[in-house]
Amino acid sequence: MRRFAAALIFWCAVAAQGTGAQNFVAQTPLATQQRPVLLSLDASTAADGIIRVHERIPASRGAFTIVYPKWIPGEHGPTGPLNDLAALRISARGTALDWRRDNIDMYAFHVNVPAGADAIDCDFLLLMNAPGDVMSTHSLAVLNWNRALLYQEGIDSHHYYVRPSIELPAGWDLATALREPARSGNRVTFAVTPLNMLVDSPLDAGRYVKKMPLWRQGSAFVELDAFADYPQDLDVPAETLKAYERVPDEAFAMYGSRHFADYHALLTLSDAVGFAGIEHHQSSDDRAPDDFLTSDQQALASGDLVTHEFSHSWNGKYRRPADLTTPNFQVPQQTDLLWVYEGMNQYLGDVLSFRAGIRKPRLYPEYLASIYAAMDYQTGRATTPLIDLTTGAPYYYEARGQYSAIRRNAGAFYTEGELLWLDVDTIIRERSHGERSLDTFLHRFTEPTTTGPIVVTYTRGDVERLLGSVEPYDWHGFFDRYVYRTSVHPPTDDLARAGWRIVYNDKPNEFIAARASDNHVIAGWYAYGATLDNDGVVHDVRENSPAWRAGLAPGMHVLAVNGQQFSSDSLEYALRRAQHSTQPISLIVTQTGWYQTLSLDYHGGTAYPHLERIAGTTDMLAHIVAPHGK
Repeated sequence: MRRFAAALIFWCAVAAQGTGAQNFVAQTPLATQQRPVLLSLDASTAADGIIRVHERIPASRGAFTIVYPKWIPGEHGPTGPLNDLAALRISARGTALDWRRDNIDMYAFHVNVPAGADAIDCDFLLLMNAPGDVMSTHSLAVLNWNRALLYQEGIDSHHYYVRPSIELPAGWDLATALREPARSGNRVTFAVTPLNMLVDSPLDAGRYVKKMPLWRQGSAFVELDAFADYPQDLDVPAETLKAYERVPDEAFAMYGSRHFADYHALLTLSDAVGFAGIEHHQSSDDRAPDDFLTSDQQALASGDLVTHEFSHSWNGKYRRPADLTTPNFQVPQQTDLLWVYEGMNQYLGDVLSFRAGIRKPRLYPEYLASIYAAMDYQTGRATTPLIDLTTGAPYYYEARGQYSAIRRNAGAFYTEGELLWLDVDTIIRERSHGERSLDTFLHRFTEPTTTGPIVVTYTRGDVERLLGSVEPYDWHGFFDRYVYRTSVHPPTDDLARAGWRIVYNDKPNEFIAARASDNHVIAGWYAYGATLDNDGVVHDVRENSPAWRAGLAPGMHVLAVNGQQFSSDSLEYALRRAQHSTQPISLIVTQTGWYQTLSLDYHGGTAYPHLERIAGTTDMLAHIVAPHGK
């Protein structure tokens, strides 16, 4: 890896091939490097779920419009939590001003700036917590800057500047990729920063913190910064830490390049905050349960969290779809190429987790079996192609409700995208007789070897042409088949090409079992066709499965199995007995106050997916997940 001088670090993001908003004409930004927005946060009450925001925004006399960020990078949708902005007051030179929300665009606020004023002062409360969106607890807080600011309408965020600062609760520390932190007491002030990079640099803070260096070369480094609700959750086993220390070298070997000055993998460990991962160029906003770093089961179920978001520094942040690259946070994003941005990255993040040893490489076939089966049993694939899921991602990310396998969901273009890019990888490996692989493509895709955090955009045609330069093949036809048309099954040639086949038997799949235990559910999806929680409440039913034909439906509560009170043991016993009987399994269920008896005519026992080796073939999967780092 070639070292680069600090003078070559460009602290900006530039769309080299397009903006993704062809008709956008930027207004003159009033917040300059010399006279930036002054953004001051008081997070001393973050543990109570409130941050106080004061913002001085350069403004022009007369009608003036400010906006709250709506389309959030990494979230791929109009997800700016407008409901978190409360108690807004606007003034100029100490005089309160009337403001009005726009009648059409709820994210825009209009105000008249009086003569003699060249700035407005905005004061509001940032409400941190809502059901399913908890951002602070007694011991830690996650700050996404887009939640805590307003800015001038119509500007290019790359040329609009902010000087941020934050006051922390006593005894708390923080981590962020923002430059030049200067601390005075509990107040930390950062360098003047372009708005796009401010939003791209989340901040974690808390009272229980462990900063773990993973890699360093000169002034460049990668660090895992963990913030926990409880100090014992930071007692990371030595073997686990060693695996994370291998991640940077494995990523550098995979990509052959680096496009950040330094990198902070920000990680909160909190059952209250929940699970999430959002990519940024020089950091990531990773959120996981309390025991994420101390549980082997968590490593199995979610061991790609940090590696997935780290990989995005190359694929998604440095290389980015042209129509997903917008000049500010009000211009809508076009998400059709998420099958590259997220689908390929799902493959690469998982491979990195195995190469580094966060997950054992020998378990990779078991993992692939779990995701292949999940996609193969998604009945909505007969009507809804992958391209609809990516184009409709802003909707699919927010979609809720029953029978998700019929509707499909955003997770499908991650998971099926992984199988798609495994297929690409195995095609290149087979046709080149092992001389080239997807890693070869990635080295060319992310050239040159070192830059600062800039953006280079791409189109579908760019990806196909570059793949063709690595290995001549009908890549356009390949993606047409698996992305742009419906397919009854996910890509299947990749498994056979890699020397494996899918089989089902009664041995639990380790990854499915880990996820089922983590989510407190009973996995019957590949057997009778339903998923229940440990109390017998039905979560989902597979279309045309035995459970579907029996009349089982989401929301029903199974009270008894063959006359016995429901439990996972009584259900498992009934399934074993049914294998040697022609009699259906009797289920007593309740639904909205009504009771009924259903007959589950199923005699196949439990069923779980696995991969088994095809005799006489090369184990290509072993080569894919073998360590590549130095």
